[in-house]
Amino acid sequence: MTESLLPTLADVRAARDRIAAHIGPTPLLRFDADAGAPETFLKLENLQPIGSFKIRGALNRMLSLPLQSLHAGVYTASAGNMAQGVAYAARALGVPARVVVPESAPRAKTDAVERLGGIVLRVPYDEWWATMRDHGRPGVPGVFVHPFADRDVMAGNGTIALELLEAIPDLDAVLVPWGGGGLATGIAAAARALRPEVRVYACEVEGANPLAASFAAGAPATIANQRTFVDGIGGPTVFPTMWPGARDVIAGTLSVTPLDVAETVRLLARRARAVAEGAGATALAAARTRVSSITPTPRRVACIVSGGNIDASVLSTILSGSTPA
Repeated sequence: MTESLLPTLADVRAARDRIAAHIGPTPLLRFDADAGAPETFLKLENLQPIGSFKIRGALNRMLSLPLQSLHAGVYTASAGNMAQGVAYAARALGVPARVVVPESAPRAKTDAVERLGGIVLRVPYDEWWATMRDHGRPGVPGVFVHPFADRDVMAGNGTIALELLEAIPDLDAVLVPWGGGGLATGIAAAARALRPEVRVYACEVEGANPLAASFAAGAPATIANQRTFVDGIGGPTVFPTMWPGARDVIAGTLSVTPLDVAETVRLLARRARAVAEGAGATALAAARTRVSSITPTPRRVACIVSGGNIDASVLSTILSGSTPA
């Protein structure tokens, strides 16, 4: 049986101490939800220095290593946000950073990596996926920082749960976008240790929801992944190393449509004055359209706005009232 990568509460608390010198807690905003909806809060990870929660895990992983082990630098495989997290942390520690990205990676994200001093290596999608699967890529120097399947990365992500539960002691549920699973399982592991009654739900997009398929099958499942403008989440499968933890701590999955997500990006801009990428809006989209499927229905819900790195053309299309192809 594959060993669970779930961090302990001690791991998460150590991560908070470790990264505190570099970043602080993100804002928590009460959202102007529709009548009849649960009381809804937004955890604005889009306001991190890199515009994404990924900075937490990247910093914690790299700060957990002896500095001398990083002399050749670090690298990761990422569609953009973990790439920025690793580049940001590498710059702070004074070491080189390289990122392996799929050829389709959004320009807004890869430009930001280069602005932070990182070197972008574009490869075909299958090669990018293989780099994550194999925990590295031949010929790339430095320490590989996995974007999600790493206990230190997940512990850094879990610090979000500490901030949430300290701010909202009567929270019922947390809705989290599911990409590789490091964010949702890191938050769920910490929440279970602190407040076992708080349920954590993974939010996916229909047609790109491997966790829902895996829960239905009772094992990691592979799907025919449908690519949409929601580029930060929705891989073809759940990594076997992530499945035991997800099975143990995730209460369930909620799947939304790309149209739901586009409408929520517009609502976040209008009601919360917040810019979210597709993945960043997915949890709130689920709170707006799928929360009634949860039994018992939660009274207070926190939605993780995981990132705000969206291409200007995509945002413009959405704000004009359309859903990007």
